[in-house]
Amino acid sequence: MSPPVAPPGWSRWLVPPAALSVHLSIGQAYAWSVFKPPLESALHLNGTESALPFQLAIVMLGLSAAFGGTLVERKGPRWAMTVALVCFSSGFLISALGAASEQYWLIVLGYGFVGGIGLGIGYISPVSTLIKWFPDRPGMATGIAIMGFGGGALIASPWSAQMLQSFGSDHSGIALAFLVHGLAYVVFMSLGVLLVRVPRTEQPVADGPNVVDGVQVSARSAVRTPQFWCLWVVLCMNVTAGIGILEKAAPMITDFFADTSTPVSVSAAAGFVALLSAANMAGRIGWSSASDLIGRKNIYRVYLGVGALMYLLIASFGDSSKPLFVLCALVILSFYGGGFATVPAYLKDLFGPYQVGAIHGRLLTAWSTAGVLGPLIVNWIADHQKAAGKHGPDLYGLSFMIMIGLLVIGFIANELVRPVHPRHHLSVPKEAADGRREQPA
Repeated sequence: MSPPVAPPGWSRWLVPPAALSVHLSIGQAYAWSVFKPPLESALHLNGTESALPFQLAIVMLGLSAAFGGTLVERKGPRWAMTVALVCFSSGFLISALGAASEQYWLIVLGYGFVGGIGLGIGYISPVSTLIKWFPDRPGMATGIAIMGFGGGALIASPWSAQMLQSFGSDHSGIALAFLVHGLAYVVFMSLGVLLVRVPRTEQPVADGPNVVDGVQVSARSAVRTPQFWCLWVVLCMNVTAGIGILEKAAPMITDFFADTSTPVSVSAAAGFVALLSAANMAGRIGWSSASDLIGRKNIYRVYLGVGALMYLLIASFGDSSKPLFVLCALVILSFYGGGFATVPAYLKDLFGPYQVGAIHGRLLTAWSTAGVLGPLIVNWIADHQKAAGKHGPDLYGLSFMIMIGLLVIGFIANELVRPVHPRHHLSVPKEAADGRREQPA
């Protein structure tokens, strides 16, 4: 499948909606916590076990993005979006079979392994194309698309909760909800496949920057630089801190206020998940656009430094004030989303637009690591604290302190980022020129 080239006069503003149709769909992953309590009840699982499909999905996201990044660059966004559609939707269908037959390993295989591949390929599918279309505003462009991944749960969370209420929260109701998800996302993701295009020239904006101007570093060279690994640590720490709240959002807010005069209902907890998704989504477009103005390093100083302060406030005062708990969680999730949306532009600044999609894919292994660390830290500590007879906020105090330490490590890694040494630069972007000659006219 050849990359579809835009005809003369084609608007670059049609690319973000194509990316959004894919990212809004795969962003359903952030609504997984809505399925956790019903699965735990129907299949007799604990919190750590019910997190496994989500954790595996994030691991596969990073691995498939890392190993498939170069292939996505070569075959183009339409091929990548098609692969994402097939894998992500198939994952739900396999999970529906697993829930219907009460075979939890099928849910892990479907949602976690197969669906996770769709997550990874779908996530990176539009990034390189967007940067090529918007070389003048890379932070804003990637923020618009990646905003969809953060906002997917804003749609999926109440939608999933309503389906579970209508179909029932037993294994057959869960199976039917998975089936509807799989079929609906086939239709929605197809819009992106049909709409996406790549630019005809290296200068898609009149009087704008040329795509191949400036630093050009190949993906193979990029992973040998200290800058890549500093950013890997930055992304891993920021994601671990955010995903620790996000994956357990519904039961966490319920636990925090269970012993107060204003306990949180199941529907309110689902609303909290949707609210976090809105903050995640807003942070992706808001903070990434701000990075075009104040710089990538400065914006990551905000994400990591202020994020640590928000965790400290929740740990110290979160159970005494519901508005404070919600506000701090929203800020943390806005930084979490902003970190994802800003990192492609950070990579473009350091390594240039050539193979930025492949470099981004390799960097997402940090997300795979964080996808294991974040939920594992929060769920494992909460399970052990519960076994020790503790309850409420005491289930999470230790894990929050660990998150603060991780954010401090990320802050230090960001401070160590410097411009890439010229020895890693391509003296002449020959490979980029070769790639352009291979594109259809």
